[in-house]
Amino acid sequence: MDQYLWVLKDKERDLIRELEPQRLAELDEDGLLDLHKRVRRARNKHTTNYRRGAAERVGQAGGRGAAAAGSDKARGRAYVFEEALSIISTELARAAHDAAEALKDERLARARAGKWSGPGGDAPSDDGGAAAGRMREHQQTTGGVKRDASTRAQGARRQAKRDSR
Repeated sequence: MDQYLWVLKDKERDLIRELEPQRLAELDEDGLLDLHKRVRRARNKHTTNYRRGAAERVGQAGGRGAAAAGSDKARGRAYVFEEALSIISTELARAAHDAAEALKDERLARARAGKWSGPGGDAPSDDGGAAAGRMREHQQTTGGVKRDASTRAQGARRQAKRDSR
């Protein structure tokens, strides 16, 4: 990537400088997402420009191989931002994984301490009984009152048929 930095303009070089390890270490997950978005946008722009320019030169040069030499700068810019996007994506994945692990550890610690987000805020009892706190205010259904009633009636008919034997 370093061999192509000479083709970048000042603002583009500033964007690449934000990928230095000490600068990346200062960013939180939201900052990394913002940087990822800006780098992806720049990558898409330069890749599109490179492809369009190369496609225009094919007709003049008579072939893709002959036309490739005229797009070195554009290809270099696209390459730099492709590599930059790879770096920031890796860093973002690491930060997201760390955040997920921290959340998981926090939830496990709350569960071990007996604090959970269920009814009443108390942990369920170990004796297999109902959880302490408020009861559910609604019944859990499968999507429709009529369907649930039909299912119960069907079960009752089956049971009545067995009982009559």
